[in-house]
Amino acid sequence: MKKKIAILGSTGSIGKITLNIIKQNKNYFEIKLLSTNKNIKSLIKQAKFFNVKNLIVTSEKHYKILKKKNRNKNIKIYNNFSSFDKIFNSKIDYVMSSITGIAGLEPTLKIIKHTKSIGIANKETIICAWNLIYKQLKIYNTFFVPIDSEHFSIYSLNNGFNTSQIEKIFITASGGPFLKFTKKKLNMVNPSKAVQHPNWKMGKKISVDSATLMNKVFEVIEAQRIFNLKKKFFEILIHPKSYLHSIIKYKNGTSKLLIHDTTMKIPIFNYICKDISHKLNTNKINLSLLNNLELKKPIQRQFPLLKILNKIPENISLFETILISANDELVENFINGNIKFNQIHKILFKILSLNEFKSFKYKKPKNLEQIIKLNKYVRLKTLNLCIV
Repeated sequence: MKKKIAILGSTGSIGKITLNIIKQNKNYFEIKLLSTNKNIKSLIKQAKFFNVKNLIVTSEKHYKILKKKNRNKNIKIYNNFSSFDKIFNSKIDYVMSSITGIAGLEPTLKIIKHTKSIGIANKETIICAWNLIYKQLKIYNTFFVPIDSEHFSIYSLNNGFNTSQIEKIFITASGGPFLKFTKKKLNMVNPSKAVQHPNWKMGKKISVDSATLMNKVFEVIEAQRIFNLKKKFFEILIHPKSYLHSIIKYKNGTSKLLIHDTTMKIPIFNYICKDISHKLNTNKINLSLLNNLELKKPIQRQFPLLKILNKIPENISLFETILISANDELVENFINGNIKFNQIHKILFKILSLNEFKSFKYKKPKNLEQIIKLNKYVRLKTLNLCIV
């Protein structure tokens, strides 16, 4: 019997890689649902190729366009994630949750009850609402796998989520395209250079986060939540080649490390194809890279956003939503040319230091609506600082 899968964000990079893996193992999978925000051209191509009968288009405008154009009566098109109850009449096997940003939170929370397992490739969802996600996972007995390469490597090395024997976890960072830039040179950085990651093929937003090292701040917070560990257990190491993804040091004196090529197909394949006796074609182990890992500690002066980790509470709070929201707005304004690269960290620290947000460190997220409302407020507040 074929494994049933739904892909949230099928037209994005993670969604496309997932579909490519399914294409190579087509006899093993049945795709029950694909979704996009605006990219209806790619979505309908995917639906036709994989014979998918359920589509979700979240943009009202693009939903209406596709609804009008669609002549295939076998394809049902929906506009929101409340339609999950209509689409699924029993639990499917896999969900790939890969909608980026806060927008990925609602569908992730709502689809958990409809699946036996879920792979989450969305930092923001876990950082802002892990307590809500964890509750749903427990209620519906849904298995969770982290897809982000660093967290997948920790999960794989440790063979699960039992962290009682872990002494230290090292998460690696490439350092982005400006690793060797001076402070003076950073003042001249433009968006087109910032989005050119030296190793990974990524979207603009995450490429900028990699350049500021904000992505590693997020990954430490994410790892804290997923593996239920305090900040003291984590350390960031600069590794320009992006070949080594994490190191775990255990209390018994042993250490493990995980290497793989800079492609997300490896964690995705190991999630959805774990029950298939099929080989993933990858490169041979690169001995020259292993002999020259160039590991070193990051310099906070060069990456000032690393100081944010000192401001984040140990337990989940609404303060993380403030951090995510403000950074999203700042990166968007940088990409659009409204602020300079070095203004990202300056304005972000200003936002995080506002008196009105101090109490949020002690408030747990209660529901989806609360997070979305705070996200909108913080983004507007941040935008006002960008246009001063």
